[in-house]
Amino acid sequence: MPTILEIEGFRFFFYSADRNEPPHIHVRKAGQEAKFWLDPIRPARLGGFKRNDLRRMIEILEENQEHILERWNEHFNS
Repeated sequence: MPTILEIEGFRFFFYSADRNEPPHIHVRKAGQEAKFWLDPIRPARLGGFKRNDLRRMIEILEENQEHILERWNEHFNS
């Protein structure tokens, strides 16, 4: 489970077993977990987060999309 980013208490990571799915990222904070598709960025599972948290996660993903996709490709295509 490589961690890609840790920002404002949000942990952005991949599950290594997810290699057969389209690029996506999991986000965990305070025991909750969401999942976002990366291209384009859109929620796959909201995980019980409040709307403000979801908005902030999407902002962080938009700011770091290129880096996260690079890390996805490094991890799953190596």
